[in-house]
Amino acid sequence: MQLLCLCNDHSFMVNFLKTILAVIIGFFISICLILLAFIGMGSAFSPKKESTKENSILSLDFKKPVYEYSQPIYIKNFNYEITEENTLTAILRAIKYAKTDKHIKGIILGSTEGITGKTHLADIRKAVADFKTTGKFVYAFGESISQYDYFLHSVADSLFLGTLGSVDIQGLSAEVLYYKDLQEKTGIHMEIFRHGKYKSAVEPFLENTMSEANREQISAYLHSLWQSYADEVVQSRGFSLSDLNQIADSLWGRTPELALKHHLVDKIAFHDEFENSLCKVTKSEKIEDLHLIPIEEYAQNVSLETLKEAPKKAKKDKIAIIFCDGEIIEGKSQREKIGNETIIESLRDAREDKNIKAIILRINSPGGSGLASELIHREIALTQKVKPVYTSMGNWAASGGYYIACNSNRIFADKETLTGSIGVFGLIPNAKELADKIGIHSQQVETHPHALTYSLLEKTPEKTREVITEGIERFYKKFVQRVADGRKMTWEKVDSLAQGRVWTGADALKHGLIDQIGSLNDVIDYVAKEKNLSSGNYSLIAYPIIEVDFSEFFKKQFQASTRAELRFLLREEIGEDTYDQLQRINYSTRYPHSFLQARVPYEIKVK
Repeated sequence: MQLLCLCNDHSFMVNFLKTILAVIIGFFISICLILLAFIGMGSAFSPKKESTKENSILSLDFKKPVYEYSQPIYIKNFNYEITEENTLTAILRAIKYAKTDKHIKGIILGSTEGITGKTHLADIRKAVADFKTTGKFVYAFGESISQYDYFLHSVADSLFLGTLGSVDIQGLSAEVLYYKDLQEKTGIHMEIFRHGKYKSAVEPFLENTMSEANREQISAYLHSLWQSYADEVVQSRGFSLSDLNQIADSLWGRTPELALKHHLVDKIAFHDEFENSLCKVTKSEKIEDLHLIPIEEYAQNVSLETLKEAPKKAKKDKIAIIFCDGEIIEGKSQREKIGNETIIESLRDAREDKNIKAIILRINSPGGSGLASELIHREIALTQKVKPVYTSMGNWAASGGYYIACNSNRIFADKETLTGSIGVFGLIPNAKELADKIGIHSQQVETHPHALTYSLLEKTPEKTREVITEGIERFYKKFVQRVADGRKMTWEKVDSLAQGRVWTGADALKHGLIDQIGSLNDVIDYVAKEKNLSSGNYSLIAYPIIEVDFSEFFKKQFQASTRAELRFLLREEIGEDTYDQLQRINYSTRYPHSFLQARVPYEIKVK
């Protein structure tokens, strides 16, 4: 009903039209700017790198979103490839490069606002810790420091807190929204089909309160996450786990004085005093003698330097990394959506390239379409007949995400990765009660008894329900068997770990669902060693790659920009949780044959 109300809201329509106009104007301005850029390229493209100045300090202040990866766009007419540098891989590469950059004297840590996902934060923290081994300094400052910030800041040599700030160490919580009463009030119901004791992706539509099974798995998940968080923090800060738990229980970071007393920070300071400390550690007279370079800018410089050196260091042997980022859908990949056709094409390209010695799947997905997951799984099996396929799990590789990983030669995950969720459900929206209330009636004419399998305005026929339930059970058995075959377990063992339950990477390792704790870089090192590829004698190639001509590029950019702006406006108006639920309902109505969903139980909002 909220969507209907939006159409009658004058301010919404004004904002909507303003957004459309702004998108169109922005698009044409972008065309002019990009055309000027292309004119400057000429036939021989030679990027120019901004030199890093003396006495530079690398600033890790993540206020812009950090993406899992940037899909390369290859513009055929100009032999030119476009990638975005504000990605996890680019940032990690830049931090590593800074270790040997004589102009970079140290790192300062700021906000982690733009980093989505605990595993991304853990990877960056690990890179900063590695940077410290050079003897260069790492300082951190925050006017106030969130619990998320503190995970990164705690690795610093010196941690500064603003004079009116706090360190918000308070433990972890999760909030789940329930919609049973909402359905009763609106007359729009979700018809649910599921298998699995823990397959609670559909629980919010059935109940108003949390089941014990769901509470059990979320509690286990949170405690495992907290343990991973605490292990890193206490090691860096030098206090015990019981000390950290007492700090969280007593909120001893709530004032600067308490935070200092309990060794959460090293100094309370104004920002100018923090700058004086930077001058002291770099032996500079004044702050103007120092040059702060944002990580995004430095990552671009490093990328250009790598591009310039690439022809001199061209390697024949390659390792392919296929990024599977987002919900799994049928068809082509979209922004934050994994399309089975796109991934299958990438697997085939990598399989047929004789210079590619191994393939790494980088999976960051909550799952999605059961059919799409099965088709990708099949293509992986075909690829393994030619060359090995390894998996690196990101923030999550759950349900369908685990389905496509389970037969890999070796599976790596971070301790904080959310995985498992081996289960399946079906979800069908039904608005018959609402239609009856407002006087809408539907009539059907059929040639056969079961011709109408689904209608939004009619209850699902009993025969259709039987068929869907049968499909759910069949798919669950297939899912468990795929895992049993891939992980060399018995069906019964997998079934005991399945039932839709989610596990952290640390727990998944204990139960044999993964092989090793490690980041993407760890996987790359492992694969290189397995294939006898010595350091510096192989290159990495990212998939999927989009090949477009010049006109297609502008068309895609305009369409993507328009959709992004409209999605943002709608998300702002109706709220993120409502928007996400509507997206799922929209997918289920657009693709009714895709009712089988191998998907993680909603997005757990960890706070």
